[in-house]
Amino acid sequence: MTIIKQNDVIQSITDALQFISYYHPKDYIQALGKAYELEQSAAAKDAIAQILYNSRLCAEGHRPICQDTGIVVIFAEIGMQLQWDCDMNLEEMINEGVRRAYQHPDNILRASILADPAGSRTNTKDNTPAVIHTKLVAGDKLSIKLAAKGGGSENKAKFVALNPGADLVQWIVDSVSSMGAGWCPPGIMGVGIGGTPEKAMLMAKESLLEPVDIQDLIQQSKSGKALSTAEELRLELYEKINALGVGAQGLGGLTTVVDVKVLDYPTHAASLPVAVIPNCAATRHTHFSLDGSGSAVFTPPDLADWPDVTWRSE
Repeated sequence: MTIIKQNDVIQSITDALQFISYYHPKDYIQALGKAYELEQSAAAKDAIAQILYNSRLCAEGHRPICQDTGIVVIFAEIGMQLQWDCDMNLEEMINEGVRRAYQHPDNILRASILADPAGSRTNTKDNTPAVIHTKLVAGDKLSIKLAAKGGGSENKAKFVALNPGADLVQWIVDSVSSMGAGWCPPGIMGVGIGGTPEKAMLMAKESLLEPVDIQDLIQQSKSGKALSTAEELRLELYEKINALGVGAQGLGGLTTVVDVKVLDYPTHAASLPVAVIPNCAATRHTHFSLDGSGSAVFTPPDLADWPDVTWRSE
């Protein structure tokens, strides 16, 4: 029987949030490096280069990738066979981990969370509470997907309840076009389709925590492999969104998104709920699983993973 200890949860949350504050995911760095190589626009190439250079400096110095250190979003899958050794509930453990992470003396992170949002908007001082989604699953592990989501990209989220016969792709492309550069591209676009309004939004957000793998999907398509509707939609949206020419930091060029993610769910016959949520260039997320053997361990990317870049000095 797996026994999950309170301090292991708290420490893992703390370590994860510190880790993602200064380490981009390796797959995002590689995707951005590829975008840098292909970019033809001088201004956009400079912007990508500066994002990559900043990313490496943050990795070396253990300092935040962005001054907006985000709102913490948690997707927790709780094995129905595990047991707990704790006196806090899961929400309390997670928030204690957030509190310690954002007040860590070696790398204090900006607290951006405001209580009483429609009234006094008072800063909670420690970036709590997190936004927590839980699911009971088979097994005896606690698995957590965790992100620190910037406010600029969150503010560009879109939702619509379309008629079932509406042009889904056109609505998504038009929505991304209307976002401009306020979500800080190049990044990832998450799409949720189906279910109910809140389910579509939740899927769009969770999809952003998946690996960057659009280039693999492109190769599969070229090889003749049969793709699902969601996979075909990813490829179509990736091409059409990048064709908008918004580009890195809104400076034009080839790459507005390095990936498009799509999750879907069965929906009512009269409905077509659709949600779109962008993830900015400060793409901060990680996953870990606890099996009772201790807190999670996070392995830093190798500094060799960052491409060598240069930009014009003006």
